Amino acid sequence: MTLSEKAAYLKGLMDGLELDKESSEGKMIAGIVDLLGEMTTSISDLEENAIAVSDELDEIEEDLDAIEEYLMDDEDDYEDDYEDEDDFDFDEDDDYDEEDDEDEVIYDVTCPTCGEVLHLDEDTILQESIHCPKCNELLEFDFDEDDEEDAESLEF
Repeated sequence: MTLSEKAAYLKGLMDGLELDKESSEGKMIAGIVDLLGEMTTSISDLEENAIAVSDELDEIEEDLDAIEEYLMDDEDDYEDDYEDEDDFDFDEDDDYDEEDDEDEVIYDVTCPTCGEVLHLDEDTILQESIHCPKCNELLEFDFDEDDEEDAESLEF
């Protein structure tokens, strides 16, 4: 039996007993039965609201789970793509930004065969030769560390 059914049953009993609602006892019992009816209505409304809120919270939890899964999948994909530094691949068309590495000196070297401009750091120059990435011509450098401030001292 639900609360509203119980309240209705008590009201029916009160009516069936034909209590005098003008007497002190009758007024008190009638007041209690009316109070029980109102409380039953309020409790039913609260239960309905609690169920609605619970349903909405379940939907929000599902949405948050979906968002978390999406974000975690993206993070896993990123980590899978770049597990070690060798996986970073830069095109030769990428512009070098000298401001990124202010301490490192970069030399612009033009290949005499194909005209390709190479941006080389000091360590590469000190190797004394490299192959041009465009035409594979062997470029040899005569680099004197005393002439470090003079980039024009590079010779092929």
